[in-house]
Amino acid sequence: MRASYASFGRVGKNLGYKIGYPRKLERTQEAIQANAVITAGICDVAIGDFHDEKLHNSIHDLDSADLGRVRESLKHFVRDWSQDGKIERDKILEPILAVIRPIHESQRASTKVLVPGCGLGRLAWEVAQLGFDTTANELSFFMTLAFRFLLSVESTPTPNAHKAHPYAHWFSHQRSNESLFRSISFPDTVPRLGPNFKLIEGDFLKLSPPDEGYDYLITLFFIDTSLDFFATLAQIHQLLKPGGKWINLGPLLWTGGGQAKVELSLDEVMAAVQERRTVECEYTGDREAMMKWIYKAEFWVAERPVIR
Repeated sequence: MRASYASFGRVGKNLGYKIGYPRKLERTQEAIQANAVITAGICDVAIGDFHDEKLHNSIHDLDSADLGRVRESLKHFVRDWSQDGKIERDKILEPILAVIRPIHESQRASTKVLVPGCGLGRLAWEVAQLGFDTTANELSFFMTLAFRFLLSVESTPTPNAHKAHPYAHWFSHQRSNESLFRSISFPDTVPRLGPNFKLIEGDFLKLSPPDEGYDYLITLFFIDTSLDFFATLAQIHQLLKPGGKWINLGPLLWTGGGQAKVELSLDEVMAAVQERRTVECEYTGDREAMMKWIYKAEFWVAERPVIR
């Protein structure tokens, strides 16, 4: 960005100086350095938790797509673990939590809930806070390492211990530089693993069910990330106990680049679903930006039949 600005002639540079563009580039650098404090902290947690040569060798395999995933992780801190993300979060979490809240408190500790594709874990943590035996599952180390950063007493000892500048890398649709470079504090509450809150890092398709299966399996913005939807559907059926329920909320933004084996319409997906409704919501939205993506996400609850 500095090189691009330096390529302007005298007239362009004078105009840029008049509107304060060089200062904008300085603020960009400052935001990058502030965000690097967080990413360095995540790397410290990774090195401390994984004494594995593969971790150190993997740095040679990075590409531009990885940078995008790091930036998305910063936005997920806002979405999942900041006060700024509460409005977006409430729209998608509340329909799900409303399904399981009626379960009596005396039964929750023995009710097993699996949340695959948990990301930074806020939904799974909320389920565990209600007293359910909760297992969070995530494959991406971009997410699990960021989540471990929040779970660590050393790296995240108190609420709002960190500040990120999650929008500083995206200049489009910004109303002002103050909005562009604003900082967001997180986490609004400190998560910790406990007896009823577990994290399994790995492929959802390779998970084994507990002895009797899960009572609830909750997928949030998850099923369309699968490269093989049919295998995902079969795994959901396998992991649920007879009479267990699958709760889903999300769009059908199938994995791009032709990687997904099938890309189904909503009608095709709904052929096996019992109850549904549409929930309009955002995904890591910037509430101060001039542009918003609104998903008409589908919400449903399906039950694995009991064979008598």
